Amino acid sequence: QALKSQGVRVVGFVPDGGMKGVIERCLADRDMRTISLTNESEGPCLMNGAWLGGAKGCLIMQSTGVGNIINNASMAEVCQFPLLVLVSWRSSWAEGNRWQMPMGERCQDYFRMAGFHTQTVESADEAGPSVEAAVEHAYNTLNGVGVFFSQRVMGVKRFLR
Repeated sequence: QALKSQGVRVVGFVPDGGMKGVIERCLADRDMRTISLTNESEGPCLMNGAWLGGAKGCLIMQSTGVGNIINNASMAEVCQFPLLVLVSWRSSWAEGNRWQMPMGERCQDYFRMAGFHTQTVESADEAGPSVEAAVEHAYNTLNGVGVFFSQRVMGVKRFLR
């Protein structure tokens, strides 16, 4: 709802269990154009195209995907276009999969090195206002903003050992 209230009409995503509910709502909304990507690196290009076409957009992905987009994401700073990215932040709370740890622990640093402003969401109550603020920030400054949703918000995935 926060995306829609801020005029976001294009959503690119790589399927993600943590953001499944948000992705499903976007897919069900007839006012949104929701596009499944083959990998995260396509996202910045899609968002730039949406911006050039006069639409606001948002990219949804998991923190492990940050490594796949970092070169393309830096285009937002150089070319001065808004790039809003909602990230399910693995390794942020009670992570049970060690493969998620390296990128999860470094992904915000990588975004900041690419010129992004980053913010974290630690509770469900913060989600809507944080997304609304991030949309305004990205589209008013024409730069990248990454919103990282803690596993406290998304839920922890349990793995058997």
